[in-house]
Amino acid sequence: MSLQLTRLTPALGAVVEGIDLSLSLSDAQLSALRQALLRHQVLFFREQDITPLQQRNFAVRFGDLHIHPIYPAHADAREIMVLDTDRVDLKDNALWHTDVTFIESPPMGAILAARQLPEVGGDTLWASGIAAYEALSSSLKERLNGLSATHDFSKSFPASRYGASPEDRKKLEETRAKHPPVSHPVVRIHPESGRKTLFVSEGFTTAINELPDGEGQALLQFLFAHQSRPEFAIRWRWQPGDVAFWDNRCTLHYAVDDYRPARRVMHRATILGDRPY
Repeated sequence: MSLQLTRLTPALGAVVEGIDLSLSLSDAQLSALRQALLRHQVLFFREQDITPLQQRNFAVRFGDLHIHPIYPAHADAREIMVLDTDRVDLKDNALWHTDVTFIESPPMGAILAARQLPEVGGDTLWASGIAAYEALSSSLKERLNGLSATHDFSKSFPASRYGASPEDRKKLEETRAKHPPVSHPVVRIHPESGRKTLFVSEGFTTAINELPDGEGQALLQFLFAHQSRPEFAIRWRWQPGDVAFWDNRCTLHYAVDDYRPARRVMHRATILGDRPY
C-alpha cells in the first residue's frame, strides 16, 4: 500500500490516498505520514470508515493523547473528544486558534473525524504559521525575536458560556486552578523541521509579556490579522468519512459556525507534544 499525495495550496494542505486508517499501519506507513505532515502541515483523508477506538489507536502511534478538561469524551474511548453542537457550545472554535496552547507542552497534532455534518456549511479553515512568519519583513522578524506571550485557558472558556450550572462552574474553577496562564515564544522553532512559525492565536493568547499593554495588544492584533490572510490558508468542505490530521505546532484553524440550527458532530484525538522554544 503506497501513499498518493495531492497538494492543495502552496502554503499547506494535501489529500492522502492509498491508506486505510482503520487498519494497523506499518512503521513504513507511519514514517511516510510523518514526513507528509511535516511537509504539508495538514493532511486530509477521504472515505475513512473508522470507529472511535480505531481513531484512538491510530492517533496513539504518534504520541500520548490529551484528555480535554472541558469537552466530553466518547464512551468507547476517553481519549476521543466529542464536538457535538447539541451537547456543547462550540462558539470558541469559530475563531482562529491553535489547540490547547494553555498548557506547558501543547499538542503536536490532532486528528479530526467527521461524524455528522450539516447539509451545507460547517467548513474548517487551516492556516500556516510558517508561511505567515516567512512573509513578515526582516525588521519585524527581528523585533519578534525573544518575545513571549501569555496563553490563558479562560479566554476561550469564559464562565459566561461554560458556567451555566453549579456543577459547570465548579468544573470550570477547578480547571482554571489546574491550568494557570502560561508563556510561550511568539515565534517558535518547529522541533522537527527547524523552521520558524508564529505561535499566537485569538483563541488563547492574551498579552505579549515584554511590551506595554497597548503596544503588545496592537502587535497581537496585527499578527492575528496577518496570519489569517487567504494566501496562508486553506478551506476544507467536509464530506462523510473525512479525516483531517494537522500539525498543531505550526498551524491554526477556524471552524466556521454558519450552519445552525443543523447539528454537527466531530471526534478529535489530540496528540501531546513538547514545550515550545
